[in-house]
Amino acid sequence: MAINVYFHQSPELLQEEQVWVMQAKEDPARFEPLYRKYYDAILRYLKQRMEDPEQAHDVASQVFIKAIKNLSKYEDRGVPFGSWLYRIAKSELYQSYREMQSKRTVSMEHVQIPIFDTLFFDNQEFEHNRSLLLSAMQKLKQEQLKLIEMRFFEQLSFKEIGETIGITENNAKVKTFRALEKLREYFLGRYAA
Repeated sequence: MAINVYFHQSPELLQEEQVWVMQAKEDPARFEPLYRKYYDAILRYLKQRMEDPEQAHDVASQVFIKAIKNLSKYEDRGVPFGSWLYRIAKSELYQSYREMQSKRTVSMEHVQIPIFDTLFFDNQEFEHNRSLLLSAMQKLKQEQLKLIEMRFFEQLSFKEIGETIGITENNAKVKTFRALEKLREYFLGRYAA
């Protein structure tokens, strides 16, 4: 699995990012490097959860507007700035759901799922197993699905997952493992519900 360079960063890159944050706190016009670094990842996160791509673009814009307005409240917690942006994106996404009274969707048509290849598939039965996997994923609780999405589709570390949803890194590991186990059980047909 390829490492997402936006979130798996060296201490030097994290330090450089914090310099950008400090500069942007002094002058919001200097927010551009952070915007350029994270906009595509935040937009992809939103597009995977929204049916309307135009609405995803609108919500992504709101995320960065809110980030600039609240930048003075940002605190460095040793994780990439993107973790804070994901929390804002999650909040804005839920707000848009409330406003649109729409149902949450995750588009998996164009998502590559290499990790699930090794967990569930042999290549000869890929399409059949892909269908079973999608069906199994629909049976997961929303929290379980979110953990799997963050870990395998967004490639967040457990520390970043914990920071994003407000739990400890260890708790993020445990909950993600349990979600994977439940997915495996649904996939293998051990549970009907």
